Amino acid sequence: MSANEPILHNLKKSVETWDYDLMERSVADALSAGIPSDVIVSQGLGKGMETISDLFNEGRIYLPQVLMASRTMEGALELLRPQMEANDHVYRGTIVMGSVQGDIHEIGKNVCCAMLRGAGYRVIDLGPDVSPYKFVEAAKEYGANIVGGSALMTTTLIMQEKMVKTTREDGCPVFLIFGGAPCTPEWVEKIGGDGYSASGAEIVKLVKSLMDSDETHSTSLREPVHSTGGDS
Repeated sequence: MSANEPILHNLKKSVETWDYDLMERSVADALSAGIPSDVIVSQGLGKGMETISDLFNEGRIYLPQVLMASRTMEGALELLRPQMEANDHVYRGTIVMGSVQGDIHEIGKNVCCAMLRGAGYRVIDLGPDVSPYKFVEAAKEYGANIVGGSALMTTTLIMQEKMVKTTREDGCPVFLIFGGAPCTPEWVEKIGGDGYSASGAEIVKLVKSLMDSDETHSTSLREPVHSTGGDS
């Protein structure tokens, strides 16, 4: 057992048990031990979020527990922010997320953001009620690889289509992914989106598949990618 293994174990456990105090102590221990940020995230905190994702997908824990784990994870990332921003290579990609214009629901979107952060992605959360224009501006400002729009109401589903139109007309070279209760793979394909995720537990797989395909496919050649699960 290496000297760092107990620290990484505690980082993982802090997220799995949403123990904020243990997280703060473990992050401090990790930084003092000189463990790189990418290792802290991928082999410690991220492993904890993988456990949470699996338990949530299996129906063994529910949204309140996921959100508590997410807050613990986000608190750790905030503590690591100075080191991570000094080393951009730590992130696997940048994702802009938000609930579409007219939709104030955030729980599913928040879970997706937490899962992506746990997997090592830089996530820019624009919050609820985000216009297509704001999605495009944020994508350009942060150099995003992927933009995700969640719609939890049938009446706001049309804004996902407007997101695609606005983004394509602007020429912004990002993948567009969508989810939410009324959203379906067929709808995403119809509006010209790049991917559909039905749950926070599945979005990491979707994002990874798109990031991998980006090496060989241009925007005009992209094919929709679908994930399955619960509401996002």
